[in-house]
Amino acid sequence: MSPLFRRRPPRDRLVTLVRKPGCHLCDDAQAVVEKVCGELGVPWEQKDITQDAELHDRYWEQIPVVLVDGEQHTFWRVNEDRLRRALND
Repeated sequence: MSPLFRRRPPRDRLVTLVRKPGCHLCDDAQAVVEKVCGELGVPWEQKDITQDAELHDRYWEQIPVVLVDGEQHTFWRVNEDRLRRALND
């Protein structure tokens, strides 16, 4: 999609990685999120599912979970190209 028709510039997006300590899939997901967000200049944050009861109840069986602007984008495995496309839409 042409940058002229993008709904939001990537830097106005927010990616949230919901994870837990000691999770190798979470480490893999974080590497992808760091790479894609770093390349696009998108801010990202991580939240520890063990420190938030609401996140725990909602996502316990799916971690790691990636949210884009508060909406679930993916879980378990993060596809770099798919995340990049979502941030550029």
